[in-house]
Amino acid sequence: MSLLQVKDLEVSFKLRTGELHAIRGISFDLNKGERIGIVGESGAGKSVAAFSILNLISQPGYISGGSISYKDHTLSTMSDAELATIRGNQIAMIFQDPMMTLNPVLTIGTQMIETLQAHQKMDKKTAEKEALHRLKQVHIPSPEKRLKQYPHELSGGMKQRVIIAIALLNNPDIIIADEPTTALDVTIQAEIMELLLELCKNNGVSLILITHDLGVVAQTTEKVIVMYAGKIIEQGSTRDIIDNPNHPYTQGLIKALPQKAAPGEMLNQIPGNMPQLDAIPTGCAFNPRCEHTTELCIKTEPELIAKDNRAVSCNLYSERLKHDK
Repeated sequence: MSLLQVKDLEVSFKLRTGELHAIRGISFDLNKGERIGIVGESGAGKSVAAFSILNLISQPGYISGGSISYKDHTLSTMSDAELATIRGNQIAMIFQDPMMTLNPVLTIGTQMIETLQAHQKMDKKTAEKEALHRLKQVHIPSPEKRLKQYPHELSGGMKQRVIIAIALLNNPDIIIADEPTTALDVTIQAEIMELLLELCKNNGVSLILITHDLGVVAQTTEKVIVMYAGKIIEQGSTRDIIDNPNHPYTQGLIKALPQKAAPGEMLNQIPGNMPQLDAIPTGCAFNPRCEHTTELCIKTEPELIAKDNRAVSCNLYSERLKHDK
């Protein structure tokens, strides 16, 4: 049985102008120790999907359909009090901006100790010892000194290492990392992702990585979920999708990687923009931007067709499978 199961998940936002559907029937499983990447442009719904797992969606957003199960818990129907035993304990989250996570008026040590004592029966001395151990795990220099410092005294990369240390404090089964390197320099990004991968492997922790960067996904994850306009449009093993993308959108994302362009050449880009939630095209949501659009794509919304451990939501792909039979 999977560690985490997301089935037919739907997330909506109630506005005065009507109800907007941000997530439209996505499903995926996560096994113990597995690393999954959720990829897509801004507005694809990847962060909303991740936040839904711990029901961290702000009003007026809410889970409007489907289910989320972790072990024998149905997370999508749990109360906040019940979820408090799961959040930060069995499922931890790393957010984009460490300054939004760390309290600027408390020392790093105080925040780590309070986190431990909130979830475990632990005296202050034991908690401090565990906090120090976790800082050493994330390779922070002079960890004893860092415990006494405030967030503003640390660099961006150092703060993100602290966030990862806090995420590991209660030995979670799953870490959800939402664009964990967005605010960091490129060289620091590589270090942080390497560290996160090392810690997940060493501790047997499952990882859900939210990112727009297929290059990062290729180096970090075992499976990929590609999202567009609130739906999964392709999923499968990372190697298969990077080497042989089947959906035109996935193909466009890979072609847009910097390493795909020769020195001095313009970078490839997908024309147009992600549709707004209140203006999702009929048929295939990607059809206004796709160079392979047909009449069928404009009229018919494609199903997610699964074959050989790959699933693709594309009318052209479905037609190709019919001809291959």
